[in-house]
Amino acid sequence: MLKALNKVDVAGPAGRLDTIFVAAQGEASGVAVICHPNPLQGGTHTNKVVQTAAKALSQMGYACYCPNLRGVGDSEGEHDHGQGEVDDVIAVVEHAKTQHSGLPLALAGFSFGGFVAARARARIESDKLLLMGVAVGKYPIPTPEVPADTLVIHGEEDEVIPMSAVLDWARPQNLPVLVLPGAGHFFHGRLVQLAQMIQRCW
Repeated sequence: MLKALNKVDVAGPAGRLDTIFVAAQGEASGVAVICHPNPLQGGTHTNKVVQTAAKALSQMGYACYCPNLRGVGDSEGEHDHGQGEVDDVIAVVEHAKTQHSGLPLALAGFSFGGFVAARARARIESDKLLLMGVAVGKYPIPTPEVPADTLVIHGEEDEVIPMSAVLDWARPQNLPVLVLPGAGHFFHGRLVQLAQMIQRCW
């Protein structure tokens, strides 16, 4: 169970964004915005991969914001297939900056959320980027190139986003990909390992 978890409402460009806030354990040394998987397949900010990342990062001193993007849960607006959602992420970043002035920013996301986080990173500066099971090749808009120090974690047996698709995206960037052997898209039974990989490789 995550400690110090509560809900906050963030003003987004399409209306209120229902957001889970996970406080840093100890004094905050950074802020992270973590994006959920595709809501058309049931993805929300309570997703286990999202919450695993939030717990791992909070233990490392990050104040974590996990928004339900537009049209999801109690958030206002309508799902926009990864376009308007980037504006939502930027709105949450701006809110987080007002609450935690001057702290380093991390963007993170799982699956569709990784696609959104990568696109947000192409528009704003962040100090870190974490992509888990990132949805490359799934949408008409291509997943952009990302900084060389991006932490990319993918399950070897991912049944939704093939490992080959991620490597084809990463190869032209000379971008390392951390592979969790035998893991599927949702990292079932491997969430503890996922958290350990985040903390070890961050």
